[in-house]
Amino acid sequence: MRMFTIQANQSGSRSIQVSEENLATIEKYGLFRHLIDSNGIVDESVLEKLRLNLRDLIDAQEGSSKELLDLCIDVVYHKNMKAFGLNQLIILYLQWLNQPSEADESESEE
Repeated sequence: MRMFTIQANQSGSRSIQVSEENLATIEKYGLFRHLIDSNGIVDESVLEKLRLNLRDLIDAQEGSSKELLDLCIDVVYHKNMKAFGLNQLIILYLQWLNQPSEADESESEE
C-alpha cells in the first residue's frame, strides 16, 4: 500500500497521510466531481460540502462502508484538514490519476 503525504497548512508544519486506497475511494465515488464552484476556489465551504456528501453516502450505504469510513477518519475529518489541505489533496488526486498504474507499467515492460 503506497502512502502519500500532503501539506495541511501553508507553513508546512502540519501534514496528513493519504493512502492509495483513499485516493481509489475518491475515484470510485466521484467525490471531487462538481465539488468546486466555477470560481475554482477551495475554501472551508468546499470542505464542508465534501463532508456532507460523505455523510450522505455513508447513510445511503446498505452494507459495509469501510472504505468511506476510512477516508473520513484518515483524511477528510483529520484534525489538521482545512481548506489548504483539501486543495493539496485535490492536487495529489489529479497527479495520482495521471500516473500509469503499476499493472500498466509492467505490461509496457514486456
